[in-house]
Amino acid sequence: DTRKEVLILQKSRAEYMKKRREGKKAFSVLLDEEKFNSIDKRLNEKNQSKKEWLEQKIDEELNEK
Repeated sequence: DTRKEVLILQKSRAEYMKKRREGKKAFSVLLDEEKFNSIDKRLNEKNQSKKEWLEQKIDEELNEK
């Protein structure tokens, strides 16, 4: 039955997402649109994701003493 397959797929996806979120926390901020567009453009030029950039900046801050 197609409905059973859909339910199984939804359950599998839910389990996958639950495991994926383990040990993770969200970090969300509102930025001025101009500032956001500027950093987004710069990161695209460097072929770097916002997540990669933020993790790099956090590591730099935490290693600074």
